[in-house]
Amino acid sequence: MVSQKCQYAIRAIFELAKRHGQGPVKISDIAEAQAIPLRFLEIILNQLKHVGFVQSKRGAEGGYLLARQPDRVTIGEIIVCIEGPQVPVACMTDRAERVCPLHGKCVFIGLWTRAAQAVSDIYDRTSFQDLVDDETRMHTAASVTYSI
Repeated sequence: MVSQKCQYAIRAIFELAKRHGQGPVKISDIAEAQAIPLRFLEIILNQLKHVGFVQSKRGAEGGYLLARQPDRVTIGEIIVCIEGPQVPVACMTDRAERVCPLHGKCVFIGLWTRAAQAVSDIYDRTSFQDLVDDETRMHTAASVTYSI
């Protein structure tokens, strides 16, 4: 399951992807557009800046920018940055030996591994540009009106 912090990070990057090429985006604009608490967003953007996903510009015209093109940043990268690799069950973590009495002799580990890989593949194949394009299609479909 993706944590609230991770969802906020994904939404912040998504907002920057939507505005890519328009200059720096003020943190308050990101927070308002994506319903993210401002103080929490500051922490998240600093973390994303530290690892190179976003850049910041100071001053009156300052704000945040994506450090790469939106089609070059994936959901999977952000999830791993914020939370680490996703696993469906606790027995796949580093502390598996302490968590599971069947560690090392469990028939389900193959299932859990395949499930984790399938989810990871979806996240890793989905770029933020894909999501921007999806939103554009959604708005286009919703704005079509018919009259007789």
